Amino acid sequence: MKITKKTILYIVIAELFTFILLPSLLLGVHGIFNKLPAPAVPKIFVNKVEIPKNIRVYRHTYGVTEVVPFEDYVKGVVAGEMPSNFETEALKAQAVAARTYSLSKIIRSGDGGNPPAHPDAPLCDDTHCQVYRSVYDLTALKGDNWMQKSWPKICKAVDSTKGQLMYYDGQLAEQALFHSSSGGRTENSEDVFASAVPYLRSVDSPYEEGATHQEETKYFSTKDFIYLINLKYPDRKLSAPISKVEIVSKSDGGRVEEIKVNNSSYQGRELRDALGLSSANFKISLSNGTITITSTGFGHGVGMSQYGANGMAQRGSNYKEILAHYYTGVKIY
Repeated sequence: MKITKKTILYIVIAELFTFILLPSLLLGVHGIFNKLPAPAVPKIFVNKVEIPKNIRVYRHTYGVTEVVPFEDYVKGVVAGEMPSNFETEALKAQAVAARTYSLSKIIRSGDGGNPPAHPDAPLCDDTHCQVYRSVYDLTALKGDNWMQKSWPKICKAVDSTKGQLMYYDGQLAEQALFHSSSGGRTENSEDVFASAVPYLRSVDSPYEEGATHQEETKYFSTKDFIYLINLKYPDRKLSAPISKVEIVSKSDGGRVEEIKVNNSSYQGRELRDALGLSSANFKISLSNGTITITSTGFGHGVGMSQYGANGMAQRGSNYKEILAHYYTGVKIY
């Protein structure tokens, strides 16, 4: 091959481009990208709580404390607290709520000791904490057929959410309260209990078809009414005759806040406790010596309505959507 001056020129130009111009161009482009803002990296703000393998549960029925695998305990709570024929997404929502609530009780017991009602365990098996049923209990209560058909459904729902908890503002949502049905709207926590909890806000709960204790009516003679009220609240000394019964105020959720009987004032939940009403969401009237009370809903009305959760699931909501509706602003991790 004959090397000409033209060929030598091409070789020189190629070497200049390869070893001088190209690196300069690449450095320039790199510099441009260095000046661009870095892509946002999501911050992990959750104070993640460690879930124990086993927990201690006081069994009121047997008078003993048992060591139970934590996730088995959650399964027993879902079986004890929610009908097994509910939609799977509702069962999942119940599992996350129950897991979150029970773990908060365990954490609090580490700070200040176990509750006086069961000093050897942070949790018990009745409504003082959450209703828990072991496999043995469920077999005795519901039979082999239920265990073959419904128990696997509950186990699958709990297993699919294993380890998942609700958090609010990066902290465990310790008050993951729930109730059977609200009667159409849940309550702000401060309208029922002592303090305002930011994720326990009053929200609509419209899908409670099939809920128990709807439009439940009870009748009391004025004599029995006075006896039951004074038995529970003797400080107010209600006396006959009863001439006036008046609801003074209601909460955002529609429950009776204050009611006046003659000149004595009571909270709606006080009447609920004294008279054994299913809910403080009630109407009351006095006629011919008989007091008639019609209540709707079952339970305190704070947090998740179980029948409302099932109604949402029937309409296509998944368990995270259900929880986000009833617990304002929570995240699930």
